[in-house]
Amino acid sequence: QVQLVESGGGLVQPGGSLSVSCAASGSIFVINAMGWYRQAPGKQRELVATITRGGDTNYADSVKGRFTISRDNAKNTVYLRMNSLKPEDTAVYYCNARLRRYSYIDVESTYWGQGTQVTVSS
Repeated sequence: QVQLVESGGGLVQPGGSLSVSCAASGSIFVINAMGWYRQAPGKQRELVATITRGGDTNYADSVKGRFTISRDNAKNTVYLRMNSLKPEDTAVYYCNARLRRYSYIDVESTYWGQGTQVTVSS
């Protein structure tokens, strides 16, 4: 089995900063990409940021320049640093990992964390 466990999140005032992290554990051979998605009430889940094993990153236009994604391959952990937060950043943030579980099976699977709430409000 594979588990993604998020931590961090919470309530922050507009303009503030917050960090979330996500650790993957279980039977994992290699994690090719990790990322963060978010879902606000009444809206579809949307991409926030992704990062490859090599460190290439991709951001949604709405968070560019404010959010930074990073990862520690040795710890199978991905981080999201969120600065200059806005009320519209309020959502449940989900961690995502695209990985191979075994070296002898060339199959990639996608896993999701349970989500962590980020609320930006005064």
